[in-house]
Amino acid sequence: MRIIRIVLLLFIAVVMLTAETPDEGMYPLNEIGKIDFKDKGLKIDVKEIYNSNNLSLIDAIVKIGGCTGSFVSPEGLVITNHHCAYRAAQAASDKEHDYIQNGFIAHNRGEEIEAKGYTIRITKSYKDVSDEVLSDIKEDMPPLERRKAIDKKRKEIVKRIEEKNPDIKAEVAEMFAGRNYVLFIYSYYKDVRLVYVPPRSIGNFGGETDNWEWPRHTGDFSLLRVYTAPDGSSAEYSPQNIPLKPKKYLKVSPQGVNEEDFVFILGYPGRTYRHRSSYFLNFEEKVRMPFVVDWYQWLIKTMEDIGSQDRGVMLKHLSKIKGLANVEKNYRGKLQGMRRLHLVQKKRDEEKQLQQFIEKDNALSGKYGHVLQELDNYYEKRKENAHHDYLLSYLRRSVTMLSYANTVYFGSIEREKEDLERKSAYMDRNYKRTVKRIMMGLNDYYEETDKAIFKEMVKRILNLPQGHKITAIEEVFAGKDINGLIDKMYAASQLNKSDVLKKALYENTADIERMNDPFIDLIIKLKPEIEALEKEQKENSGVLTRLSAAYTEMQEKFLKKNFIPDANGTLRLTYGYIRGYHPADAVYKSPITSLTGIMEKNSGKPPFDAPQKLISLYENKDFGRFYSKQLKNVPVNLLYNCDTTGGNSGSPILNSKGELIGVNFDRAFEATINDFGWSERYSRSIGVDIRYVLWIIEKYAGANYLLQEMGVTD
Repeated sequence: MRIIRIVLLLFIAVVMLTAETPDEGMYPLNEIGKIDFKDKGLKIDVKEIYNSNNLSLIDAIVKIGGCTGSFVSPEGLVITNHHCAYRAAQAASDKEHDYIQNGFIAHNRGEEIEAKGYTIRITKSYKDVSDEVLSDIKEDMPPLERRKAIDKKRKEIVKRIEEKNPDIKAEVAEMFAGRNYVLFIYSYYKDVRLVYVPPRSIGNFGGETDNWEWPRHTGDFSLLRVYTAPDGSSAEYSPQNIPLKPKKYLKVSPQGVNEEDFVFILGYPGRTYRHRSSYFLNFEEKVRMPFVVDWYQWLIKTMEDIGSQDRGVMLKHLSKIKGLANVEKNYRGKLQGMRRLHLVQKKRDEEKQLQQFIEKDNALSGKYGHVLQELDNYYEKRKENAHHDYLLSYLRRSVTMLSYANTVYFGSIEREKEDLERKSAYMDRNYKRTVKRIMMGLNDYYEETDKAIFKEMVKRILNLPQGHKITAIEEVFAGKDINGLIDKMYAASQLNKSDVLKKALYENTADIERMNDPFIDLIIKLKPEIEALEKEQKENSGVLTRLSAAYTEMQEKFLKKNFIPDANGTLRLTYGYIRGYHPADAVYKSPITSLTGIMEKNSGKPPFDAPQKLISLYENKDFGRFYSKQLKNVPVNLLYNCDTTGGNSGSPILNSKGELIGVNFDRAFEATINDFGWSERYSRSIGVDIRYVLWIIEKYAGANYLLQEMGVTD
């Protein structure tokens, strides 16, 4: 037995050493054609992935808020993650219809329900517009003026494009700060409906305990449908609307994949910071992320404690808790990874070599010799006021009533400006959605929770050291009965009443100032400090834009190569292989889990409470056609070394033929560091195997009609 084990370990080691290693990178559309995919394992022409002149796979990929999804039928059916549909299921739930706990299924089109607030975007085209965006930039421009000029040009382009066609959305994305800008055109649809959401005990099996961990056994998928007006144009929700006929949809592959199979992912990854300096990384590690982790931990515990006695209250909190917990654990993983890998020190060692390279050339030294020192000075200055700045920002973000007051008051000021001079949320193209989002937020408002958050935030602000105080909070609360004052504010305010709030969102500034609402009055008192902070942030953005552009140029000259731009919410491709990894000494984690793992984890109590019907299916060996002979089981989750980050949630995992074999939903804990750097050794992403998706739909939900719609027949 010992000999067999040694041989097996040697075999695994040989496979790992000789296996193909993917390149780091979330490739933009214009980079896809530069990769030798055939050599990597792709069996289709790269033009079948992206072709600007014909239909290709990217026409089946959609953006859903901060997630990705993909069309899987000719009737507008979209597959994405359970956690991406979570907010819609929560908004439709109440004590009698708990779609989070029990799941949701529409047995026909008439039973599909509105996914309130959800929209779908599909990338139509892209174009480099760097010259136009930077056309007004002069070398000696002050940082604030530079930032304003760039932002204004980006808004002008977007407005010009959208005015020509109201059914599209435009975005000018910054690919490299201060250097490269790309215009993306999107088809845009506003009627999205829930079709199937598995119950929490499947869609979120393992909960926050298993989040960012491997092995996983989570059925993190949901099905939505996109609707249009009868003429095919984009329209708000209406019973008269019809399912969208997508130009392209993915073929589902019920055969699945095996270890070391080639896979690739198309999606909309959010933000990465691969080309930032050691000073940025140090600031993240020592200042920003620890602040967020501490605050989010407090918020999560408070909402869980208040909601624990009332399911109706907990339903209001669930979406927020899930979002906060996801970020909190992600940041803890990043912090652990940064310390374990000594990431800041490694970056500083690289920058010493970079500086030496620059100083050897008089021309380069004159142009770039000061950049690293300026970056150091910039982040040292940021550290001085960081806690003041974060508390002032999170005061208006975490306290719902102050968030409403802030939007009402500053929104009225913004809407008195010319459209292109306004902040994005208050521009004509966006304001209806801003109002809709705020009004929907009222459904999740719970006063006792909001009071508790406000009281804690005030106490933290009052503890700021001298020289960093928030004056308005000091004047109102210092030395007084904080609890009593805050209770009186909530008793006197009407901003949590839907009719009052909606009316206020369209009032002018003078009328709002006459409302005598205690939360608006506090925002007015805070106004000088809020405006000072925003001015400073804009100036900082201008400084950082200039320094970041110079820093990237320095690296490119030193390394003699061009970089793939950091992820920024635009469509990207990444590729890799179904592959396990060694997270620690003498530990190997294989890349495919099965139903047996669910049974092993099942305790009968949340978050490991598999539903009885699923247990019975397993015990009766009712595996059907989605049984894997190699695994001798039904596969559940997959592990692979693709380069992903936030925003890739819901991204389709595609095989070498471009067929759907899974849905991406997470990363391993060690891979939370991906945002700062990718490594074959530890960067692993996690997806739900399409065979588990299909098995759940067929055997658990009894929804064969959905399989037939996806072209999965006997």
